[in-house]
Formats: sequence, C-alpha cells, structure tokens
Amino acid sequence: MRVIAGTYGGRRLQAPPGRDTRPTSDRVREALFSVLGDLEGARVLDLYAGSGALGIEALSRGAASCEFVDQAAAAVGTIRANLETLGIDAQVHRREALKALSDASGRAAAYDLVFLDPPYRHPAGLGRALSDALPAVLAAGARVVTECDRRNELALDLPPTFERRYGDTLIRIHDA
Repeated sequence: MRVIAGTYGGRRLQAPPGRDTRPTSDRVREALFSVLGDLEGARVLDLYAGSGALGIEALSRGAASCEFVDQAAAAVGTIRANLETLGIDAQVHRREALKALSDASGRAAAYDLVFLDPPYRHPAGLGRALSDALPAVLAAGARVVTECDRRNELALDLPPTFERRYGDTLIRIHDA
C-alpha cells in the first residue's frame, strides 16, 4: 500500500496487523481522489481510519488538516507510525466514531471532507446514527465519502452525487 500522488506520492504505508482492518486498495483510492479533485486547504475527518491511508492521501494532495479516528488500538498505532514515517503532524484519536462526532460537534469543529469506511460487517446498522450526527460537523459545501461492501451498504440520509463499484467495494460521495 502506498500514497498515490502529491507531496508523499509513492511512499509506502503500513496496514494494521490482523484481519479486522481492510485498507482501501491503491486502485480504489486513485479513482476516488481523481473524482474528488482539488483538496487544497480542506479540513478532513477520517473516521474508521484503519491505516490512515485516505486521510494521508488527502493531506498529500493539499488538505490543510486531517483528524484520524479509529476505535482499535492496533489501527491507532499504525496511523501514528505512518504519520511519523512521513513527518506529518496530525491529531489521532482512539475513539468510537459516533463519540468522536459528538466531541467534534461540542467543540464546533467543521470539516470539508469526511471519510466513512466502517468495518464491512457493521454499516447497515450505522446509517441512521451517522446521518443524525454528521450535519453538526459538516462545513458549507462539505462532501462525505462512504466505502462499504456492495452487499451490505452504508445508507446515509444525504443523497449520493457519485456512486461506483470496484469489485465488492462500493464508493459513494455525498454532498452536504
């Protein structure tokens, strides 16, 4: 796994050990970021961050900041290692995603881009709770990117403006 383009393009990233984390493939990230376009100055939130590859790719392509959130200790350790290897200073939180959204709302944080890539076995039950929590942290014109298994979709109340399947992976972009 590597950073596709930008400042850190070509640099290798670690993945968390074990089978609990399923990093987004290089091919899918390349296609996704091609659709997202210019990220210069964006404030990014990477929930269910895993390796941190999505947020790191955004930073590599000009995002101003990224907060990384994952509940698993192994994932948080991997994100921190990847950031340290690349010399990136970013906030990493070991926290459940909905709690992180509540905390961000409480401090009036606003994001231009939010990545939601929950474990493939959980998305069906998360849609309603995430749909309720997200508006409080979305800046005007924000986009939300969801990644899930095409057979177990993460359904948000925000209508998708882009949808593409890559094998079993379903990517959607929602405009707030």
